[in-house]
Amino acid sequence: MAVAPLLSTLSFFLKNTNLFIFIWYEVISGEYSMKIIGKIVETEVPRFKHRWFGVLEVAYKKQRYRLYMSGTIAQWFIEGETVEVRTLNKGKKDKKTSTTILDFDDYELYRLWKGERIKVWPVFAKELTHPRPDPLTGKILYEYKIKAREAVFESDFEAIASLEQYHYASKEEIVAIWRCEKCGKFIEANTRPTCPKCKSSKDVHILEIRGSTPASRFLVLELLERKPYEPKIVSYVRVDPPVPSMHRRIEENGKISVERNIREKVFEEDWFHPVFWPEKIAKEKMAKLRKEFGNRIAIRKIWEDVKWEALKQCETAVSRIARVVVHPDYRADGLGSLSAKIAVEWIAERAVPEMKKRKHMVEVIAQMARAHPFFEKIGFKYVWDTAGGRPVLYYPITERAREKLEFFLKNDKHASKHGGVLFRSRYGKVDVLKGPIEIVNMTKKYESELDLEKLPMELKELLRAFGVESRIIEQAVFRDANIKIEPGEIVVVVGASGAGKTTLARLIIGAEKENEKMLKEKLGLEVFERLYKPDSGKIKLPENAKIAALIPGEIEPTFDNLTLLEKIYSITGDQYMAVEVLNKCGLADAILYRAKFSELSTGQKERAKLAVILAEKPNLLVIDEFAAHLDVLTARRVARKINEICRQAGITLIAITHRPEVIDALSPDKILYVGYGTLIEQQH
Repeated sequence: MAVAPLLSTLSFFLKNTNLFIFIWYEVISGEYSMKIIGKIVETEVPRFKHRWFGVLEVAYKKQRYRLYMSGTIAQWFIEGETVEVRTLNKGKKDKKTSTTILDFDDYELYRLWKGERIKVWPVFAKELTHPRPDPLTGKILYEYKIKAREAVFESDFEAIASLEQYHYASKEEIVAIWRCEKCGKFIEANTRPTCPKCKSSKDVHILEIRGSTPASRFLVLELLERKPYEPKIVSYVRVDPPVPSMHRRIEENGKISVERNIREKVFEEDWFHPVFWPEKIAKEKMAKLRKEFGNRIAIRKIWEDVKWEALKQCETAVSRIARVVVHPDYRADGLGSLSAKIAVEWIAERAVPEMKKRKHMVEVIAQMARAHPFFEKIGFKYVWDTAGGRPVLYYPITERAREKLEFFLKNDKHASKHGGVLFRSRYGKVDVLKGPIEIVNMTKKYESELDLEKLPMELKELLRAFGVESRIIEQAVFRDANIKIEPGEIVVVVGASGAGKTTLARLIIGAEKENEKMLKEKLGLEVFERLYKPDSGKIKLPENAKIAALIPGEIEPTFDNLTLLEKIYSITGDQYMAVEVLNKCGLADAILYRAKFSELSTGQKERAKLAVILAEKPNLLVIDEFAAHLDVLTARRVARKINEICRQAGITLIAITHRPEVIDALSPDKILYVGYGTLIEQQH
């Protein structure tokens, strides 16, 4: 009798009074998988490793399977519930207990909950490319190869703690708690510390991350292609259940009122309840235990039990994005929006954090949303402010949620006024130059005197041996140069060192009346005319020209001892515009925690300088070698952002650089070549 050599299937049913089991064997080329529908008999989550390690034990008849996974997932399962397991590898057999141990890569797990089949393991993962295009042409300037996945390893949570500290400007802010396994000591630190008792970090492991709850789940974005000096994890998203209750703040006719339990009036009550609310459970239990044991013992007894009961009860149809953090060197490059977008996909696919009900919506409560539109860019709609004044936004996953959200935004008396839009740019466009910048028959020469008289005799003799005598050296930097720069153009100036690039910048800066007055007072007439004024010819600027300039070591903003937010606000006079400017320059999180200039990295300092001069809303920006101290990748990111900001706002940019990656990212309309007295224009 012939039997197919590559495939045989055996199906059978096993039943007992307590349990129904279905097992399916599939043999393909000697490999097999087994699908089991069984019951959870034990959930094991080590107290001090609960984030990255947990165990589920699944039983059918006399056979048991121990599934190794992350503790953040294992903790959600309830003993007695039904699950589906499909083995991918044989695993390891424990002969004494008849238990098969399945490691991270040995199985798939599905939760079977009230008619839903939700994939739980392997964790959510997605590889993608994040291209960064030229704002003008759409040409891809560079791209990120990224893997988005749920955090499961201890190293993931260490990276999250490292990123989290960038939310805090003060060095005193501690974002993580660690524990030494050897001596049991708890340590507060932002990165893996050395145990003060054991004098080693070998046995120190991360225990908890500030602000998170036992219900929190984390998504990380990992760079698949990176330089040795680049971080592995560049951003993370924390997803929690929705907040337990929410009330709406209403401002009308100068009066403030509060509408209670607004969500349940607009959407469906069971979308938000029962929620993860350990405080409520604790309060109820506390009253009983206090009578029996007294206050101190009651508190000790209560919290571990409360956590497990709250996790068991939590079953909502809404998830909340509680945190989006991007590495400071990668901000303002679309990674915040990308992180939130993938988190929405994760929530829709895996029903995180609980993995019970399918999700109808995603909730965000974020003050930053007033000054940064990255949630709105991916489809979130603003609905109202909480009673405490924080804006709330929702992303509808299902059509049912979309209909309810649209109905509310259209028909509610207050929501219909904003229509779901929160962020409105305060920066907008500048007063664009009313005409071109014209350089007409411009000549500029420099004279320098070579004088040997003050040198020691032995050096004089040495130089004379080479034919060097006292003389006046005259060099023509520009001869009858003629160039026209149109309003809104991005122009790059290139040339050899000492060719006259910075001289051109100075001459343009000195042509503006306000700058001429300021520079004459600061430098004196003689120095001004030598550095900032052509010998002949003209530089014609439009009457409405407003120049902001950055020449390292010569014209740079000062920060004194002000924080970045204070500095920018001192210029704009508008706190929301100040935040918007910093966001545009990739300093979104640092400003919230009052970072000072001295606390920034080199790349952040360049962005901070750019933020100061942009805060002045110039229509002509002149910058000289802004990327001189930046690595290739950071220089490229900053240059692309300058390109984007200038084109969106209508700012004319004249940028001096010698770096090809910067020229490429700026995507200039024209390039000016400086050298040997010439100024040559080339359309780019």
